[in-house]
Amino acid sequence: MPTVTLTVNGQKVTREVEARRLLVQLLREDMGLTGTHVGCDTTQCGCCTVLMNGDAVKSCTVLAVQAEGATVVSIEGIGTPEKLHPVQQSFHEKHGLQCGFCTPGMVMNSVDLLQKNPSPTETDVRHWLEGNLCRCTGYHNIVEAVLHASETMKA
Repeated sequence: MPTVTLTVNGQKVTREVEARRLLVQLLREDMGLTGTHVGCDTTQCGCCTVLMNGDAVKSCTVLAVQAEGATVVSIEGIGTPEKLHPVQQSFHEKHGLQCGFCTPGMVMNSVDLLQKNPSPTETDVRHWLEGNLCRCTGYHNIVEAVLHASETMKA
């Protein structure tokens, strides 16, 4: 079996993995990082979004061996219960979640957006989040949360 070494949420990790093991399985099952959700296994819903080398990726379609040498940040790596990341805080304040299943992926993709475009428009946010599905909110509060986070992070 191949061995993969990567940095996850700031910690270097080496694991022996099956060649077909997905990054989301490595994170959830092997490392206990269950904040990264599995919704579809087909890269449609975005629930499994993490940052890999600074870019949002859907971890259900990335093989663990493809993450060799990569830096991966999951939802557990961006804030703490005591000090939420500004995007997490904005989702809370602007009611950008209901059931919460899509929230980790939405948050991670929003973090990526704001790293690349600190001043997005509403249209930018809606376009960026097209690959993340939510069955509860209708997206309005999610978009408001991202725009609020943008303003908070600039302050």
